[in-house]
Amino acid sequence: MSSSVVPYKNQHYAELKKTCIKDKKLFEDPEFPATNTSLFYSKSPPGRVEWKRPREISAEPHLFVEGISSHDLNQGVVGNCWFVAACSCLALKPHLWKKVIPDWKEQEWDSDHPENYAGIFHFQFWIFGEWTDVVIDDRLPTINGELIYCHSKSTNEFWSALLEKAYAKLSGCYQSLEGGNTGDAVVDFSGAVSEAIDLEKEAFYKDQERQDKLYEDLLKVYDRGGIISCSIKADPHEIELRMANGLVKGHAYSVTAAKRVRLGHGLLAYFKNETIPLIRMRNPWGKTEWKGAWSDSSEEWAKVGDTERSNLGITVEDDGEFWMDFTDWCKFFTDADICRVINTSVISIHKTWNEVVHFGSWTKNEEPLLNRCGGCANHKQTFLQNPQYLFDVSKESDEVLISLQQKDMKVHRKYGQGENLTIGFSVFRVELNRKYRLHDILTQENVATSTYINARTVFMRCMLTQGRYVIIPTTFKPLTLGDFMLRVFTDVDSGCRELTEDKPKVKCWSSIFGYPQAVTHVYVHGAEGLEKQDRTGGADPYVIISCEGRSVKSTIHNNTLEPEFKTSGVFYRKKPTKPITVEVWNRNAVKDEFMGQVLLPGSPTDNSNPQKLVLQTSGKQATDEMPHINLRIVTSTQLTAI
Repeated sequence: MSSSVVPYKNQHYAELKKTCIKDKKLFEDPEFPATNTSLFYSKSPPGRVEWKRPREISAEPHLFVEGISSHDLNQGVVGNCWFVAACSCLALKPHLWKKVIPDWKEQEWDSDHPENYAGIFHFQFWIFGEWTDVVIDDRLPTINGELIYCHSKSTNEFWSALLEKAYAKLSGCYQSLEGGNTGDAVVDFSGAVSEAIDLEKEAFYKDQERQDKLYEDLLKVYDRGGIISCSIKADPHEIELRMANGLVKGHAYSVTAAKRVRLGHGLLAYFKNETIPLIRMRNPWGKTEWKGAWSDSSEEWAKVGDTERSNLGITVEDDGEFWMDFTDWCKFFTDADICRVINTSVISIHKTWNEVVHFGSWTKNEEPLLNRCGGCANHKQTFLQNPQYLFDVSKESDEVLISLQQKDMKVHRKYGQGENLTIGFSVFRVELNRKYRLHDILTQENVATSTYINARTVFMRCMLTQGRYVIIPTTFKPLTLGDFMLRVFTDVDSGCRELTEDKPKVKCWSSIFGYPQAVTHVYVHGAEGLEKQDRTGGADPYVIISCEGRSVKSTIHNNTLEPEFKTSGVFYRKKPTKPITVEVWNRNAVKDEFMGQVLLPGSPTDNSNPQKLVLQTSGKQATDEMPHINLRIVTSTQLTAI
């Protein structure tokens, strides 16, 4: 991730403020003027709008009143509960909001030095892989003297209204904020990785084991600075419909706490150590709460001691914040956005991830074979035209996080566009020595495919075994153009890189030593018939595939007589009639033991039959009476090296 900050529209806050102070003028932003074009493109606000500066709204304006809090915010007339919910989450994370609101002390009103106020503010957002500094003036839209969009409970606190204005500037106008995703806003506040969870589809409330695992994951995310939000699916006519249980459909809630609450009273509670997983949320309206178990005045709180209740800060008032049992949360909410702040720091007490970021495009070329917009795997003829990214898993197995993000489209809404592309990706296990683009997926193992959805970000976590892999990010349909950012997180450096070349380059000496005439794929899947090789009753075998001076070595399989190698290699061959060698070795502490080999015929034909490998011993000729090892080998050869 880029750590430098880029000025939006090339507007430099410090220079602009210095000029305004020198000229004794309040800043007026030419890039986001106080006109209707900054308000809407089709739906005007409900009344006559006047743009007012904070001093025209309050006699004593402040950026913050008694600090920053998730209780500060209330939603205005624009339907951006998703953004307000993200702001509520942001307010709980000082390490995040101090980045989003830079120089927050310097930006505060200073009554002792009013001459230093220039009516200019700036905020920073993580936009498509880089921190972007957005400058605004302090003119805010009002009707009848009151703010009409996001505002704080305190009428003289303005951080939320000013932050929203900066975000609206990025999006083209305030109306472009109508409808959105809380996870997207959180990513823009933090550079976090967003994972969407379909609570309705997964039905965690029916499976206690999976529910417990999800709760532990959420606790870990929350404790490590991440942000969680949730909502309930709604048909268009049900948006912001209040349900009988107090929850609101089609409405974004911010999760403000997750905690295992101790049940019981006094010392008995500590000795018994019985807890229940609870989760706390806030409605951006600042009112309308859950009415079920563990709501503010429910009888369940009688099970909790006074000290524990005090620590939780329980208030019996309609302030929009409430607790729920985690099972009820899984049952009644249908969607959740889990935003992880991925730790890439070298020095940390928590898990450190290695991150690789690639920027790419789905583009169209006059030459069809050079197109990079082939659509998903349903379109077999064009799928492999998409961008391809190779990475390695060097551990025996590793959890890999993959995030595919497209550019935010809200800025195009005023032009009748602005809808997200439907995107996703596939992950293929490939040959250990592959370094050129894939041209045939029939010989590759598809280990994972993400969902395809018209969301800004598609995320996937998967456990992968040691080997080499290729990620193919795509749009759902071919010839759909767009830009994307691919982020890959692994435990150790994966060497993730884009595959740009189709085949080996022809060099000046190729005419002397020969051109590659064929490409051969060799797959060794496993072996049977190994003899006991050590005291433990097993062997430690591995295979080596060799061709024209190049070789691929599998991982060592410890203490087994039936290894599943799943090892493959790809060879660009100058002499396709020459055989390929597959050797089986057994690892020993002093010297590895050669167990046998098979020579694969070099003819350019496909062979899917298992090959018989005759066990050989040093200095002796193999005989039919000696034990046999059966290797399952598949080869595929193409005469032209593409």
